[in-house]
Amino acid sequence: MSHPGFDFFIHVDKKIDIKPYLYLSSLPNVFLIKNREDVRWAGYNTILATFKCIREICSTGKKYQYINFLSGQDYPLKSASFIFDFFKRNRGKEFLAYKSYVHEWPEGLKRVKEYSFVNFRFPAMHFLERVVNSILPSRSLPYNYHPYGDSMFWMLSPECALYVTDKIMNDKKLNTYFRYTWGSDEFAFQTVLLNSEYRDRVVNNNYRYIDWSGGGSHPKILGIEDEQNLRSTPMLFGRKFDYNSDRRILDVLDNIIRDGSTVTNKNI
Repeated sequence: MSHPGFDFFIHVDKKIDIKPYLYLSSLPNVFLIKNREDVRWAGYNTILATFKCIREICSTGKKYQYINFLSGQDYPLKSASFIFDFFKRNRGKEFLAYKSYVHEWPEGLKRVKEYSFVNFRFPAMHFLERVVNSILPSRSLPYNYHPYGDSMFWMLSPECALYVTDKIMNDKKLNTYFRYTWGSDEFAFQTVLLNSEYRDRVVNNNYRYIDWSGGGSHPKILGIEDEQNLRSTPMLFGRKFDYNSDRRILDVLDNIIRDGSTVTNKNI
């Protein structure tokens, strides 16, 4: 991913000792996020960490065209120059996968309608959730927003990313709403952007190859058996990879990118 057009901002979970990662800041164009957050799976703190990263990136004063949100278990499927050219060709578009909870993903409406305390840790948390949801009426999004959701990963202009950040952080109704939902990281950005003036700029694709064939709440850990699919996909990144589960596929991907044998469809 090293490229003169790319900078890398790395957020290390606040609960993790940052010392083993300090060496990364000595690499070219690599910066460690200073205002770290204690990330909690499916909790509001996940998007709070994202918001902190967005604000820190935007505060540098550099005129970035895109912020590409990646996790530590993502890996490029195309060369850095190919990815750079993709962004250059598609300037003005916002890349974000989404489905309508109402029309395409009704099972996800539970996230929208119920209170969740997943962001907190206290005894009898789940019991209290059940009690609260049995007593209080179903929740609804502020401002009659239509709910959209999908993967938490996106490629957005700083303008759009900061719009979502400021919209939620500066609006008490939205802030409170998302704080008490389950998996807000998978529908906060989609919902806010698709109910905004930026809607027509959004392309319904985040260019991630993800295998959900196994069902459940986590995608398949990709391995050497996925080589052909990873070779042929037009996606720019794949997830999830785990170095301890199968490091061979990462070496294969490095060789594919180095040899230039990936799909190079200029229309993606």
